[in-house]
Amino acid sequence: MSSPRGVHSLCSITTFFYVFSLFLTFFTSDVSALAATDTITWGGDNTRAGYQANHNMDPVVVGSAQFGQLFKTTLPGNYQNMAPEQVFSQPLVYTTSGDGKQYVFVATSQNNIYKLDAKTGVIVLSKNLHIPFLTSDLDGCVDINPLIGVTATGVIDPDTDTWYLTSKTYIDQNPAGAKGRPNGRYYFHAINVNDFSEQPNFPVNLEGTVARNNPIRSFNGGIHHQRPALLHTGNFIYAGFASHCVQYNFTGWIMGWDKTTGQPVEHWATEGAGVPNTVPGGGVWMSGGGLATDGAGSMFFATGNGYASQLNGVPVSGRSPPTSLEEAAVHMTINDDGSLTIVDFFMPWEKVQLDGADKDLGTSPLELLPSQFACGDIQRIGVVTGKSGKTYWINLDNMGGYQNGPNKLDAVIEVFQNENSVYAGAGVYPLEGGYIYINVIQYKTHVFKFSCTNGVPAFTHVADSPEVNAYILGVGHGTVTSLNNQPGTGLVWTSDVEGSNLRIYNAIPVNGVMTEINSFVVPGTTKFTRPVFGDGIVYMGTTQGYFYGFGSPVNLPLNCTQQAFGSVNLKATSPAQTITCKAGIDVQVTGVGLSGNPNFAITPPANLPLSVPAGSSFSFSATFTPGTVGPLSSSALVNTTNSVGGYSISTPVKLSGTGQSQAALLNINPNTVSYDGVITGQVVGGTNSSIIILNAGNAVLTVTQFQYSTQSETGPWITANISADGNPSVGPFTFYGLPSSIPANSQTTVNINFNPTYSANFAAFVNVVTNGGTRVFDVVGTAGTYPNALLEFQTIDGSGWVEYDNTTAFTFGNVNENSIRSLKMRLTNNGSTSAAKLSVTVSKPPFGVPGIIGAVNQIDLAEGTSLGPGESATATLFCAVPKSQVNVPAYNGSAGWTLNTGDPNFGKQHIDFICEAVAPQAGPLFPNGTAIYNYTGCAIENNPGRQLKTQLYVSTNNTNEMCITACSQAGYIFSGSQYQTECWCGNVSPRQLTTDGDCNYACAGDGDEICGGNGINGDLGAYISLFADSTRFDGDITAPVGPFVNPGTAGFTSLGCYTEGSAGRALPNQQGVPAETVANCLKACAGFGYAGVEYGGECYCGNALGTGSIPAPATDCGMPCNDNQTEWCGGPNRLNMYQASGSAQSSTTSLLSSATSTVTGSVVSSATPTSTSSVPATIPTGVPAHVGPWSYVNCYVDSQVARTLPDAFYAGYDMTLEHCAGNCTGYNFFGTEYTQECYCAMAIAPAATIATDGRCNMPCGGNSTETCGGPNGLTLFNYTGATTTTSSSSVVLSTTSSLSSATSTLTSGVSSVASTTTSSTTSTTTTSSAVTIPTGIPAHVGPWSYVNCYVDSQVARTLPDVFYAGYDMTIEHCAGNCTGYNYFGTEYSQECYCAMAIIPSATIATDGRCNMVCGGNSTETCGGPNGLTLYNHTGIVTTTTSSSIVLSTTSTSSSATSSTVVSSTTSVSTVITSSSASSSSSAAPSTTSTVSSSSTSSAASSTTSTVISSTISSTASSSAATSTAVSSTSTSSPTSSSTSTSTVSSSTTSPATTSSTVLSTSTTSTISTTSTTSSTTSSTKPTSTTPVIPKSVGVFTYIDCHTEIPGRALTGKAIASDDMTIERCASNCTSFTYFAVEYGRECYCGNSLPSTSVTATDGRCNMVCGGNSTEICGGPNGLTLYENVPNPWQYIGCANETNPRALPLATSVSPGMTIETCQSYCLSQNLPLAGLEYADECHCGTALQSNSTLGFTGCNMPCAGNSSEMCGGSSRLSVYNYTLYTPPQLVSKAGNFSLQGCFSEPAGGRALGAYTFTNTTNMTTEICVEGCQVKGYSFAGLEYGQECWCANALNSASAQVANSQCNKLCSGTSTEYCGAANLIAVYENTMQVKAAIAVVTSSSLTSSVKTTSTTSATVKASSTPAISSASVVTSSSTSATSSVATPANHRMR
Repeated sequence: MSSPRGVHSLCSITTFFYVFSLFLTFFTSDVSALAATDTITWGGDNTRAGYQANHNMDPVVVGSAQFGQLFKTTLPGNYQNMAPEQVFSQPLVYTTSGDGKQYVFVATSQNNIYKLDAKTGVIVLSKNLHIPFLTSDLDGCVDINPLIGVTATGVIDPDTDTWYLTSKTYIDQNPAGAKGRPNGRYYFHAINVNDFSEQPNFPVNLEGTVARNNPIRSFNGGIHHQRPALLHTGNFIYAGFASHCVQYNFTGWIMGWDKTTGQPVEHWATEGAGVPNTVPGGGVWMSGGGLATDGAGSMFFATGNGYASQLNGVPVSGRSPPTSLEEAAVHMTINDDGSLTIVDFFMPWEKVQLDGADKDLGTSPLELLPSQFACGDIQRIGVVTGKSGKTYWINLDNMGGYQNGPNKLDAVIEVFQNENSVYAGAGVYPLEGGYIYINVIQYKTHVFKFSCTNGVPAFTHVADSPEVNAYILGVGHGTVTSLNNQPGTGLVWTSDVEGSNLRIYNAIPVNGVMTEINSFVVPGTTKFTRPVFGDGIVYMGTTQGYFYGFGSPVNLPLNCTQQAFGSVNLKATSPAQTITCKAGIDVQVTGVGLSGNPNFAITPPANLPLSVPAGSSFSFSATFTPGTVGPLSSSALVNTTNSVGGYSISTPVKLSGTGQSQAALLNINPNTVSYDGVITGQVVGGTNSSIIILNAGNAVLTVTQFQYSTQSETGPWITANISADGNPSVGPFTFYGLPSSIPANSQTTVNINFNPTYSANFAAFVNVVTNGGTRVFDVVGTAGTYPNALLEFQTIDGSGWVEYDNTTAFTFGNVNENSIRSLKMRLTNNGSTSAAKLSVTVSKPPFGVPGIIGAVNQIDLAEGTSLGPGESATATLFCAVPKSQVNVPAYNGSAGWTLNTGDPNFGKQHIDFICEAVAPQAGPLFPNGTAIYNYTGCAIENNPGRQLKTQLYVSTNNTNEMCITACSQAGYIFSGSQYQTECWCGNVSPRQLTTDGDCNYACAGDGDEICGGNGINGDLGAYISLFADSTRFDGDITAPVGPFVNPGTAGFTSLGCYTEGSAGRALPNQQGVPAETVANCLKACAGFGYAGVEYGGECYCGNALGTGSIPAPATDCGMPCNDNQTEWCGGPNRLNMYQASGSAQSSTTSLLSSATSTVTGSVVSSATPTSTSSVPATIPTGVPAHVGPWSYVNCYVDSQVARTLPDAFYAGYDMTLEHCAGNCTGYNFFGTEYTQECYCAMAIAPAATIATDGRCNMPCGGNSTETCGGPNGLTLFNYTGATTTTSSSSVVLSTTSSLSSATSTLTSGVSSVASTTTSSTTSTTTTSSAVTIPTGIPAHVGPWSYVNCYVDSQVARTLPDVFYAGYDMTIEHCAGNCTGYNYFGTEYSQECYCAMAIIPSATIATDGRCNMVCGGNSTETCGGPNGLTLYNHTGIVTTTTSSSIVLSTTSTSSSATSSTVVSSTTSVSTVITSSSASSSSSAAPSTTSTVSSSSTSSAASSTTSTVISSTISSTASSSAATSTAVSSTSTSSPTSSSTSTSTVSSSTTSPATTSSTVLSTSTTSTISTTSTTSSTTSSTKPTSTTPVIPKSVGVFTYIDCHTEIPGRALTGKAIASDDMTIERCASNCTSFTYFAVEYGRECYCGNSLPSTSVTATDGRCNMVCGGNSTEICGGPNGLTLYENVPNPWQYIGCANETNPRALPLATSVSPGMTIETCQSYCLSQNLPLAGLEYADECHCGTALQSNSTLGFTGCNMPCAGNSSEMCGGSSRLSVYNYTLYTPPQLVSKAGNFSLQGCFSEPAGGRALGAYTFTNTTNMTTEICVEGCQVKGYSFAGLEYGQECWCANALNSASAQVANSQCNKLCSGTSTEYCGAANLIAVYENTMQVKAAIAVVTSSSLTSSVKTTSTTSATVKASSTPAISSASVVTSSSTSATSSVATPANHRMR
């Protein structure tokens, strides 16, 4: 450290400081860098003694009324609202070189740093260094709570204006990132004090630092704590480290760095060479005190307890230090390179015992005393006090080693045993003979007077403070000031955590007591603090967010001479001395008086009051008459009046003098010596103390007699015994050094030894008779046995006590929810009546820790508690169980209290407490008394629609028990209580849970229970308290337990989710149904081609889809059916669409996507310019020609750079072709690769090529008989839409047809071929055993076929995968629930089971047990007792027909940029002949079909004719031969259209049929449809004459049309008017939550909406407003309803712009700028702060940067796009905050991969370069790491937001940077960061577990339910489950937003 420059008191300081006098050159080498009154290091200088003479602290001013609080500054930091700022590091005061102004620099536990004006306390600069470390990660160590950041005092280097400090944080700087000790980090910072910028090469990350002296030790920031103040010496900065509460495997550290480069110069561990890395100890913490140096190359510090104990009982010289320096005072030399070498040490003789009791030596710093304390050969003395209460004065040049004193005790100058622990450095006053001040916990501050007798230094306890220090930890380090080293001006400053927090005493005690001259209350004073001084101001930090300054706020109007009278004999009066005062301003002197002791007298000037103009002077006189010897002082106060602001009305004048005696004068200090708590026989040779006998006179003092008594101060006197060494002894007391005479004005020290041989109370009284008077001093002592600690805890009922057993936790028992149980822990000193006091040496209560158990305070049984024999102290603990619902499972709470005492047999104990939190159990119970219905949570209602559909009752006696019981008895899975009185039930879980606080209504029948609510924030939502039958629900509301898409029934098949029409209904005919289920709707739509369900049950029918009705995401259809919650019934403006079997899809609109979509068919086509085909010559071995509806294409070349199938990727070690096909449901192509990879796509990549090198040769991981691609080889399949059996020939065709100017393809099951005729023959042989289908069992249910009745049991389920149940069960419902499985079965009339496979042991039931009707349909059979009606998924909707079809089609297609408009007229004539045969029938029909067509296409230039002839023969128990001929003629020209004709003819012949029944039916039907659509699907905007409903009006948002109820739905306010408008009603309801208009003229307002008012679906809101015919104002009992929805954007104020920008992350400038425009822009960037500036600028960020703060004016510029809004101003930002913001983060852990940090890409390669893939739309951290794990890589990295890189090692050339630099959002989510440009976020697999991982990379796969394409015609002749199909024509119509075409009943598995 450099020292002060230009300081007028510097010479005085060097007179009194040996460090200054010996090393003046060192301290004045940079005298140009520091101001006089600065404090730039802890304690003021590197000796750490804390004596400071350079801060203008005049006792006269400090003790006056004008010295007081100058400011109280609020430090604004409040991390996550956890706590206000806490200041544990000492502030520093420094005058910066830039502006020459003095500032205070403050660092906090939240890692915030502040720069304050030293005079006013105004914050001029602030900065956050890191997020803070959480105390909750420290297992109950709450010494600093709840946040840990900067806790050590830094140091300022005046040479460079640099502030050095350390901060504790986490590696992940995202507040939501990974926490815990392993992620904790320490950084060493170098901050420019002028602008708070970080100096080059800083900060330095300390993680992983290896100890130089013990390489098996490394540093972990999570477990270590940097508490000692930093040391700056020369070019180096040093810091010490310890632990948190002596926990974990820590070691003490001294680390050093080069102050410029940041390079480490030392990393030394107190647990050095030879100490295993499992042995903790030796922390360097010193209660925040600083590492010390003498400025001549030596460093000094003290350490805490440890467990290596290398010197257990073996004396060792200080010059031969051990490698483990625990409980030691250490002297090290600082080498030229900054490294350290141990040269000497001291360790207490009872080191091992101190370790056991946690009595650190190093609880205070080792301070270096000034040179005035030199004596004889001992020129340098240090002082340190430990937790044992012993103060040690050490010879710094010979520290004493270990057990080198007499009797193997301490070889130190002196040891003093204080009554209790000490956590504070000594106060030091070097003037007036020298004094030391020790602040003892719970006891008075002790004052020690220095003396030097015959070359032997001594420190005698001579006085105490008038009050005791705080009972709990925290009294601060002693600090002493003087006014420029003037004797008589010394002040002792003490900070404490209780009482008067800042106390100021005169340094010289009077009659054994310190004199307090002033005190202040500073709430929240930080423990172990030390007052800090500037220019006449003292500063105090707190733990409550405030920073204080105390001083004199005014100037003095007079400048008066100070008068020193010199030495005057006792009782004599000095000559009068004249004091002259000069006026600085015009004043009137009103009086002169005396303040202080009566040794001085004042003669005021005559003629008062006296007017004195500025610049003029006046005088008065004073005299000195000393009544006692020694320095004396007082003040004369000159009282004035003046009219100038800023000046005081009184001026103090210091008067001083020294009283002397001409004769000898005896004084003894102290007059009592006391030995407390001495353990008999513990210390060999006894314990020493001392007194000082003084001669205060100018003549020699002669001692004539020492008289001794053991009874009283008046005798009787006895003759002392003479000890073996010739000294007088009285009882156990021996007196050494009794003088016979003492020279004038001198003193001598008498040492007294107390060495009792038995336990008792002892006393001796010594009368000293001299020629200077007679005085008595008392010596008392108590000797006893060791204390005995007894620890107990109250019994649960509080009536008794349980003794502590470290194997058993103390328990609170069962504590009910919403209640508190408080019990006490009691500590008793159970020792004998002569036992020593029992002290508490370690106490870490569970105060302020998370959980239900805690201590009520930190005061009871705190460290420092002392108990005499038989005394007890208690601490109260509580178990507070929060309010909860009934039926919450019981849970355990736990907490710990770490405790140690002075009982050597007690040891450190970690006391555990447990508490069982219980809630009432209601409804049906299990045998063990727990509820069957568990509380699931608070669920969101109307989400959309009712979540639980069945309301059982409304009752004013409603409770959860009542509702649960009712729902249970009714057989429902779920029970929900709502609106206090309502009970709802259902079998499908609500879709979403929220926080429990949103359910906030007390049940009507029990105010202690919760029955739903309206939201914790009063958002007036609807929330339901949800309970579920734990035997039928696993607690996961996200699990796929339904609802599902009903696959279809009654001849209809699901098409998926469709939008409503854009210009009208998708289906125009609404049907009323008895119950709103899919089955009822489909029945009602019999005879129509289409059916759809919407809004949870509305049923619509039609023969064509309306304009704009297109496929929508499956998730849009999210409303369960009102009367069957297991299936979906559309959603808002969304329909679950169904198509009648056998009907061709007809839509008046067909939008063909501009993206490429391809569908292929299994017929042959010759290539055209717009077609591609691939025909493999042979199908390779191990590759089936077909996998379900998929057909093999070929082996394709694949690569990481350009994927052949780029849309989605999966992987698994059990991969099969079937698995991949299932995963790619909804895509047109799938392919397998590398045995375990699966890829999907809608189209093959354009550059894809067929592999001809046989690379597809690797067996599938899950089936070695199949081939799953190979290295860069893709076994590729195409979706054909029909399940195909094995055929004798394989011809595969891929065709692409261009239908518009955009690249769009549409294919069908037949291909257009130029003048080509192709025939193929497929033969199939199938054997089937026929099953008789019982009555009441449909043979087919959608794509499912009946199998048989199977035996089932609870022990071994036939279908084990999934189970559902419902009283309304039907076969169709079960089929819908089992979507995605291969089998379903019904049982017991109401149970439904699903599985992928039947268990191997399953058997067919032959006893007719499947005989129970379905609960929801008495005409169907749903199994029976242990009998399963079982179905198999065949994938095809089946009919049994032979048909003849004639089709005529005319089609026109025009060119369009992004859509194709198709107009068609279709005529269909159908003749159907149907035959049914029994299982014994044999039929071989023959069918011939002919199709001819011609078409016209505008802008087409080709003529194509196609004839396809196909013959298919099949042999089975029922066989058919079919021949089909298709002929087509097409003519087109660019300017004209032509006609197209198509004829299909079919004939069937049955040569041989044997059956019991022959049925022949002939039917003819004709369908004709003509439709025209425009080139866009957008709906027509209403004209001004069409009534509309505004979506928003002011702050209100339209909800829907709601029903009116009796008594009114809205009751807050009502108005009516014939000229009513929606706007008028809104303006009348501005103070309400809702408003609604009704009957065209009525307006109602209210703050709540009754649940009985529901959405109206009957169109009742149909009346125009009386005052505006273009608006709808409700209708008869219909409310057009609006709600005031709070805007999540909130204006937070006007802020100043800065450089760099206040909001720097995104900027937009627009001439149409509005507040809303800016908010939308910032939200699109995922940034929560939007700031508008200069009318047209928008700036975004996450927090105001630099010096930008709120509260400014000047935001007064109208927005460029809306003059009614204000958009900031000149350098002013109107700032808005998005309250729903979720900040993005670097994910800390994904699967087994953990974040390693953010790394730069190396210049010559890749950080991770082995494998890569990119996803531009859906990349997330999870996708990347799982993709790398599947490939077997252990590292994964994300870059550029969309790239994923993998490898098995990180390139060593990659440099780690701050995590905050990896800040580019992932393409797949706005809540995660995926690296940045040339910066990669690196993750490592810490578990190395290789498992099959499925990774979804396509946004089209976000739902497990796929949308459906449509099959125009499916003709199937069959009496067996698997049938070959002929003449199957499929077509697909897709839009730009949906190119997926898959069966809806296939879900991803």
